[in-house]
Amino acid sequence: MHNTKFEILQRKNDETLLGGGKDRIESQHAKGKLTARERVNLLLDEGTFVEIGKFVMHRCKDFGLDKEFYLGDGVITGYGTVNGRPVYVFSQDFTIFGGSLSETNAEKIVKIMDLAAKNGVPVIGLNDSGGARIQEGVNSLAGYADIFYRNTRMSGVVPQISAVMGPCAGGAVYSPAITDFILMVEKTSYMFVTGPNVVKTVTHEEITSEELGGATAHSTKSGVCHFACANEIQCIETIKKILGYLPQNCEDDAPVYAYKPETNEKREKLNTLIPENPNQPYDMHEVIAEVIDSASFLEVHKNFAENIITGFGRVEGRSIGIVANQPAHLAGVLDIHSSNKAARFVRTCDAFNVPLLVFEDVPGFLPGTDQEWNGIISNGAKLLFAFSEATVPRITIITRKAYGGAYDVMNSKHIGADLNYAWPTAEIAVMGAKGAAEIIFKKEINESENKEQKLNEKIDEYKEKFANPYRAAHRGFIDEVILPEDTRIKVISAFKMLENKVDSLPRKKHGNIPL
Repeated sequence: MHNTKFEILQRKNDETLLGGGKDRIESQHAKGKLTARERVNLLLDEGTFVEIGKFVMHRCKDFGLDKEFYLGDGVITGYGTVNGRPVYVFSQDFTIFGGSLSETNAEKIVKIMDLAAKNGVPVIGLNDSGGARIQEGVNSLAGYADIFYRNTRMSGVVPQISAVMGPCAGGAVYSPAITDFILMVEKTSYMFVTGPNVVKTVTHEEITSEELGGATAHSTKSGVCHFACANEIQCIETIKKILGYLPQNCEDDAPVYAYKPETNEKREKLNTLIPENPNQPYDMHEVIAEVIDSASFLEVHKNFAENIITGFGRVEGRSIGIVANQPAHLAGVLDIHSSNKAARFVRTCDAFNVPLLVFEDVPGFLPGTDQEWNGIISNGAKLLFAFSEATVPRITIITRKAYGGAYDVMNSKHIGADLNYAWPTAEIAVMGAKGAAEIIFKKEINESENKEQKLNEKIDEYKEKFANPYRAAHRGFIDEVILPEDTRIKVISAFKMLENKVDSLPRKKHGNIPL
């Protein structure tokens, strides 16, 4: 008797492994996509996955669904480990009703989200879904809202990572949008609120799903996507890398990796990186690479707003977040997109106790009607707000230009940075020497017989006074002017000193960030 019951269980277990059936699995593979279960197995350490809700089935009786049931109902949920650390995961199964979200499907996702919140463990969502299950009407929409609510309540409590590995349309896009990081796969995934057909009807634009909301569009144009991956395997490997820089939750510290101190931590190459001509660009990636542990940089939002660089690195095996102006792109100016990108990253690091290292070479904010009319004021203020609010250890290195309000915004001493260093090449001033001379000495220049000569004299005079870091150092706004080659040594020492920093915000419900 028992044997028969055991056989029934075995049969059901085998059935769950087949999802929507062999034909649909083959169809998924033909599109260059893995199945939901293959993705989970790739993500988690071998043999650690424990499934929850394996036999759940939908309860819908309308539109013929009472005749079609699948175990699991289109989403695989459970827990396991990534590099030995616990995670919760849900993986939508496109082979069952196109991975569409039903009432029961949402309940499964909600269950693991609640467990993750209680246990302080990251949640990873592998999204591959046609959206709400239309046959279920409002029950399906309610399921989405239950997920959104939890995404929001858990924001900043545990890391939430969303991989979009297929379609993600309509209401489905809002869950990933609330999470900390979104990864997409080139050519096989897309996200949009309204699809190409609706766009064509309303605006008469002819556009493909890929052009409208593919990985390239969202990683370069909108900034919705943090990582655009060449294929699903690279996508899953990137998720593992991100987790390696983050703690399990907001009460925890990020993992520390073994580090063998080098006999020489000086980096002589940094002495020759800054060009003689202050208007000539250089690549800030080279500065970052010399200061952090070798090969430890994971760039975030790499192809979006390239005038600022954001990413994770390590210093002596400890996680840090890096924000750096990029003089090789748009001269490193701050604009709407770069302010948003950096503010978002700063807040993510602060939420999860990841110290911040800032490299500064900024000529100011980008001028123009386009920027002003689209809100550079409130968008630039987001970055100012994010740094001012951050309580993690914060260090700034000024390599060259630090002009105007942008000097204040880029983690200056005045907005709570712990240590501020400058290279001898630093220029800390309200504006560039030429512009300043034209304003301050306007009368003298106009009255002069040789205006050009007089202007050049006054430019030199202004440079002598302000195109250096010493005025700021005299006031204590710069803690030390250092040789570029000593930057790594100073950063190692500073982060060690700040290891036990305790700072808290005034008692409040929450701030009102300028959105």
